[in-house]
Amino acid sequence: MPRTSRAARAAASRPPGHRPARSRRLPRVAAAALAAGALLGGATAPAQAQPTRPLPIILHPDLDHAGSTVALHEGRSNSPVARPRAVQTQGMDVSSYQGDVNWDAAVSNGARFAYLKATEGTTYLNPYFYAQSGGSFVAGVIRGAYHFALPNLSGAAAQANFFVDHGGGWTPDGLTLPPALDIEYNPYGADCYGLSQSAMVNWIREFSDTVHDRTGRYPVIYTTTAWWSSCTGNNSDFGATNPLWVARYASSVGALPAGWNFQTIWQYADSGSLPGDQDWFNGPYDRVQALANG
Repeated sequence: MPRTSRAARAAASRPPGHRPARSRRLPRVAAAALAAGALLGGATAPAQAQPTRPLPIILHPDLDHAGSTVALHEGRSNSPVARPRAVQTQGMDVSSYQGDVNWDAAVSNGARFAYLKATEGTTYLNPYFYAQSGGSFVAGVIRGAYHFALPNLSGAAAQANFFVDHGGGWTPDGLTLPPALDIEYNPYGADCYGLSQSAMVNWIREFSDTVHDRTGRYPVIYTTTAWWSSCTGNNSDFGATNPLWVARYASSVGALPAGWNFQTIWQYADSGSLPGDQDWFNGPYDRVQALANG
């Protein structure tokens, strides 16, 4: 009897009309490709580029104050500071770093005027500002407020208005100096805040004009000669309207920025016998009073 194959015998045993089920197994190559695709999570398709966001700037306003960037960029002279030959008036400037200032002790050590940091940018208010302002007033220290500028973060008018609204005003009471703009090296990045020289000049002018419109006084400008030369092109437009508060930690005040024939205040050291930074007012006490009275 002829032998039949296993497949033929299986077919003969199936009911009529029965159709064999298709195998669920895939060829080895196809299965391997499928498995690889699963492991790569679809890496065989073109990847979609994800939008990148700039990292946020982490601000540290309690560390920023008039002169906080000066020594780092321009150093300190080892030569002792000689008391200027002309009559000068001793003063100081403070920020939140000094906290609660002992104003009576400062007066005993020679302080006759002071500048206090009030604001930075459009969000920061020195938490000690009002206590420092009130304490200096009671002690008879002629004082004024200053704003630490961040020109890359917002417009000049916005920062000027925030400043005036939070302590940067002026009152003709004989004890209030005009508001001051602290414009110095950027503590968060590029020295000139990413602005061109002309854009920086425009920013400073808008800040100055806004403060003048709000208070009737042009702000004192705090800066260094080197920064001013680099970041404004040594612009000479402000000397006729804005008193100069220049920083230089050396034995003499040195060359001044263009447009100013003399400094009103010289910040000559970042530490000394008085709290905070050490300043000379370029004139006798009655000239400090005159600046306060407008």
